[in-house]
Amino acid sequence: MAENNTLLQTVDARTRLAGSNQMEILLFSLGTCETFGINVFKVREVGRTPHITKTPNMPHGVEGLVSLRGNVIPVLSLAAFLQLDRPLAERGGAMMVAEFSQRTIGFLVHEVDRIIRVDWERVKAPETVLAANHGLITAVIELEYGRLVSILDVEQILANAFGEAIIVDLAPVRRSNANVFFADDSLVARKKIAEVLDLLDVKHKHATNGAEAWGRLQAIAAHAQQTGAALHDELNLILVDAEMPEMDGYVLTKNIKGDARFTGIPVVMHSSLSSDANRAMGKSVGVDAYVAKFSADALADTLRPLLDR
Repeated sequence: MAENNTLLQTVDARTRLAGSNQMEILLFSLGTCETFGINVFKVREVGRTPHITKTPNMPHGVEGLVSLRGNVIPVLSLAAFLQLDRPLAERGGAMMVAEFSQRTIGFLVHEVDRIIRVDWERVKAPETVLAANHGLITAVIELEYGRLVSILDVEQILANAFGEAIIVDLAPVRRSNANVFFADDSLVARKKIAEVLDLLDVKHKHATNGAEAWGRLQAIAAHAQQTGAALHDELNLILVDAEMPEMDGYVLTKNIKGDARFTGIPVVMHSSLSSDANRAMGKSVGVDAYVAKFSADALADTLRPLLDR
């Protein structure tokens, strides 16, 4: 599968994007007029579709299993999953191997196009009519000549295809009236984060992208100043996603860490991008902890000592 992997180059070159509010998107098509995209950091390799072993009782859209360098991974047809007009077999195909949320999965696509670098400010949250489509489109980018790229919420696709993890009881934090503010553009991620915080007996507010989060955090800090209240009484921890429209989690973290009003309030990065390179990117902008999506126990174990200190 090395033929298209020159597209991906090296991860080290991309770590310099941390804090620049830029991202790199791999563009691909599903045999229709639409163009789709996925963050390059989620893609391990791209190539022709290997032999797929069909297995019974697969979830909708899952074509079967492939053996890849000693590992057996599921393969999902994005065209079938999104219920596009024609079956994938009529459109040829390639396979992207993606790693996110501590899982590896193959995505069948029609054709891989190219990698583009865009400012997160150009990555816009979808309109309500699109966002309501089971949350499968997490952002939209406008390219040249009005061409639009739909960024798929692969976390939501994973949850829809394979089911959401069941969260068991979690011991609440010792601190009374703990408050967390979190930012995540994924509908399924926000739901799971809220479940964990509720079980921890933690109050919470949220935003759906980095720019919205920064605006709301500034408003919270300004209100505390105006009323003479201690910000730490209203806000004990900030949880940020790495990838978000309009402002990513790295720039959001830099803004928070650069504002003296938030001194002493820990920032935790919660991301489906769990490689060492991504952890290093988070550390470079000052996050206090980094936790990979999505394990309720791992998230709770990361938040609890920071909230109880």
